[in-house]
Amino acid sequence: MLSPLADAEGVILLSFICIVFFMQTFVDDVGSFPLPQHVERKSFEEAYRLARAWAVEGRDFAENEFLYKNFYEVVVASFRMKLAAGLDVANYPQHYDICRQFTETIHKAMEKGTYVVDEKDAIIPEVYVISREAKRLCKEFGVEKIALRTCVTGPLELYLKEIGTTPYQDVFLMFAETVRKFAKNSLLNSKRVKTEVVSLDEPSFGFREVSADKDTIMKVLEKAFDFNGAVRQIHLHSPSRIAEILEVKNIDVVSIEYAASPKNLECVSKGSLEKADKKIRVGISRTDIDTIMAELHEKGIAKPQVWEMVEDEHTIKRRFEKAKERFGEKMTFTGPDCGLGGWPTQEAAQLLLKRTVNAVKKING
Repeated sequence: MLSPLADAEGVILLSFICIVFFMQTFVDDVGSFPLPQHVERKSFEEAYRLARAWAVEGRDFAENEFLYKNFYEVVVASFRMKLAAGLDVANYPQHYDICRQFTETIHKAMEKGTYVVDEKDAIIPEVYVISREAKRLCKEFGVEKIALRTCVTGPLELYLKEIGTTPYQDVFLMFAETVRKFAKNSLLNSKRVKTEVVSLDEPSFGFREVSADKDTIMKVLEKAFDFNGAVRQIHLHSPSRIAEILEVKNIDVVSIEYAASPKNLECVSKGSLEKADKKIRVGISRTDIDTIMAELHEKGIAKPQVWEMVEDEHTIKRRFEKAKERFGEKMTFTGPDCGLGGWPTQEAAQLLLKRTVNAVKKING
């Protein structure tokens, strides 16, 4: 039996570990990633549609050479690059259009007169691939378990894409239920991989949006986020209506962009997060590649090298320090502003991830 002193020391140690865990800021990524240069987009997209059907049926992709080469191997190779960058939580590599990825399945449901997809069809094929490769990847990277992040395009964005700006609440809620099913089915918890974060992405919210009142928006998001088993993030490009988002009860983390939009930091305070019992993810490295390339061109760099496209670690570190100073322990996640699908090469995108990870680790230790 342990002595009272040993018990007390154990409690102190456990408390210390908990404090460190909750104070640390984890580095994740938003999702999209460039295709390998040797892969034709047309072939990948054809393979993607086939992969969706095979994943629903639980089939082995190795049985189809075209599918295996143009989808399975592509996803594994891209995810490997993310893991090699040192991310604490890596999103599956999103190479497909963020709306079509889900609306094509919704179109199948519409043939039956509904916008709610069948449970069995609400599958993200990239997540299916990662679940099958997790053991091999763990061995390769010397880790016990892969921490996975999955992104699902949110109900507001999908509704806007498919229906428009006029809100029909019953239809709106159908989209929310479909998103909930995709999110729920992406939750992995096996010996080698666990979905730690599920993010619903709402890039248009705050810019161009459905003409719905606050109560409708909250009801739709509450329904979409009605699942457990992972940290629930919402990723926003505009924080102009973040006060409403903070009132959605089952959102755990709000994600904002800061690197390319410094004023966004002023749109939310630590006090408002505390009042709403929410955490925050802050983007600290720029991903707006078109603007970056234009700025380099103005400096006379017409054909920049990979290392010139990516901000230096000092710049990223300085942003992280400023955001951490503002939000403290409420800032539980950080990483790039947005996805990297538009970047010219995978090597450039991976370098951005590496520099972001290194900048944060210099502070986190």
